Amino acid sequence: MTVGDTYSLTHLLTCSRVTDTMHITEQLAELIHRKHQVLTQLRDIGRRQADLVSGGEIAALLKLLAGKQQLIAGLQALERELKPYYVQNPETRVWRSPVDRARCAQMADECNAMLEEIVSLEKQGAERMDVRRIDVAEQLQQAHAANHVRNAYQAQRRGIA
Repeated sequence: MTVGDTYSLTHLLTCSRVTDTMHITEQLAELIHRKHQVLTQLRDIGRRQADLVSGGEIAALLKLLAGKQQLIAGLQALERELKPYYVQNPETRVWRSPVDRARCAQMADECNAMLEEIVSLEKQGAERMDVRRIDVAEQLQQAHAANHVRNAYQAQRRGIA
């Protein structure tokens, strides 16, 4: 083996490691892209959910929540795939270009912002549901009281007749 052969072998191994590392980074970018898509759908569903709660459309809300649950399960699966990347030092990742790195970082930032918005929508939705539940409970109490008064009135009328 000559010095040139050793250089070629070392160069080949180095290029192979860089290519493998770049492939791993491309996988990370794809996972973040998929996470972004799921979070966009969850945010849109959260907004629709708020409209359905405000309108009292329970049947449509239940259907929407079933679809939302599937998206949440998909997001959880993506998070499991992303978990190994969270422990890596981002500075050691090899990117195809600075533009790819910036695009992925921007998408990750957007994911974090959307997640905050989704959590906020969920809190607002829970508060609206509580208000709606209290309103319905009050309406039921009023209907029950009105029914009780009507029954008492009818019993009194029967006693007079």
